This record gives sequence, structure tokens and C-alpha cells, in this order.
Amino acid sequence: MSTVAGSDRLLIALDVDGTLIHEDESVGDAVLAAVTRVREAGHEVMLATGRSWETARPIHEKFGLTSKFVVCANGALTMMRDETVEGGYRREFIETFDPTEVLRTIRPHLPSGSFMVEDPTGFRRYTEGMTDWELVNAEQVDFDELTEHPATRVVVVSPQHDEEEFLAIVERMGLQRVSYSIGWTAWLDISPDGVNKATAMERVRHALDIPAARLVAVGDGRNDLELLEWAGAEGRSAAMGQAPDEVKAVATEVTGTVSDDGLAALLDSL
Repeated sequence: MSTVAGSDRLLIALDVDGTLIHEDESVGDAVLAAVTRVREAGHEVMLATGRSWETARPIHEKFGLTSKFVVCANGALTMMRDETVEGGYRREFIETFDPTEVLRTIRPHLPSGSFMVEDPTGFRRYTEGMTDWELVNAEQVDFDELTEHPATRVVVVSPQHDEEEFLAIVERMGLQRVSYSIGWTAWLDISPDGVNKATAMERVRHALDIPAARLVAVGDGRNDLELLEWAGAEGRSAAMGQAPDEVKAVATEVTGTVSDDGLAALLDSL
């Protein structure tokens, strides 16, 4: 791929888990090579992830990304490159909400669930049982303490429910005044109302002055629904092969699974 002219530059938004990296956090050689190729060609390749910056940063660095922005926490946090600060990025746009109401709404429906709240600084407070999540820069607290700080993100995990049971429970909750997405297994990811990866990426697109027709987005989860619809309206959006049917339905195309390095095939087609 030769170096692109400014007007031909693409804005490529990539989900992390299940798209860029495998479940065990390993990276396929073909994916690493394809990302490197499009980045070196001059396209703006960036992460758009549900992860915090602290857990997204190692992936960002592993792929040698130098994008001006990084969208984290499902759009509630956008980092901006700033060589004057440690780590090279600063917290540029932060969306928060008071988690009290949503936590008190959910708990009666999932009394044995585990909860985690991420605050604007990236610090995480969590209740007992939140074992499968990155808990560096975090502390275990009692449930009531979760409501004491503004949140960019709330995560609820209920491993004893299968996916269909969990979907039904979430439907019954009637969550309002927040945005939420349901993960692969029984976990719920909650953001400020009206905030998602697409809202953050649209802000990024304007800041970089890239036309909507020059967008590419790739993802595999329900938290990518808005992102894929946004990019696919005038540009390209691809769902990974293992994505739920509802995610595939909103994308303009479907690529291979993450285990087959489907992202590499998509990037090689650009």
C-alpha cells in the first residue's frame, strides 16, 4: 500500500477485544502486519474501545499507534495526544453521570451480581466477585461506596445467568437516562445517556476534518452497534465473523472471525 494523499486518508476506528486481539489477549501476526501497513500508509488508525485508557494503552502501544485521539470507555472518555504529559496522551473529553439511580435500579434484579464503577480519572471501585476484570488502579469497596463518585462507566457482571436469561433480565429493568450495551456473556456496560463509541468518534471526525465517506469501523460486540451504523452510513463498517446477528445486521459487511484474523482480511481490502 503506497502512502496516501491527504484527501484519500481514511479514519479507521478499531474495537479491541474480539477484533484486534484474541480472547487470551494474543495478537495474530497477520493483524499486526495489516494494522502496521495501513498506519504507515498514512491513514488515521485508532482504537474505539470499551476499555479504560489504562487497559487500552498497552494495546495501543503494541500496535505502534500514534493516533491523535483514542476513544475509551465506550465513548465516555477520549484521550488526545500530548507529548508534554507522561504517556503521551491527556484526558481531553470526559462524559460522566451519577451512578446512584442506575445501581439501585439494577441491584434488586441481580442481587448476586458484581459491580464496578470507573471514575473520570480511570480509577475503578468494585464489589466482591469482579474477578475477571483488569483491577489495577482499583479498590474493592462495599456496594454503597460505588455511588459516592461520578462515573464514566458502570459494569455489572452476573456469571450465573446465561446470555438469554441476562438479556431478559436487562429488558425487565427498564433502564433509563443511561446508554447501555450487553456483553458476550452476562455482563452489562453502562455509559452516560446518549454517549457511545459513535458519538465520540463523530467528535474525532470533526476535529480531524475527515469526510464521512472516508470512515472505516470494525467491531464485534453490541457496544459497537452505533459505531458500525455511524461509519457505514457513508463509509464502510465491518462486523467480525463471530459477532451476534444483530451486530452483523447493522454493518455494511462481515469479515472473518477473530480467531481467523478477520480484521487483517478487511484491512487488506482497503
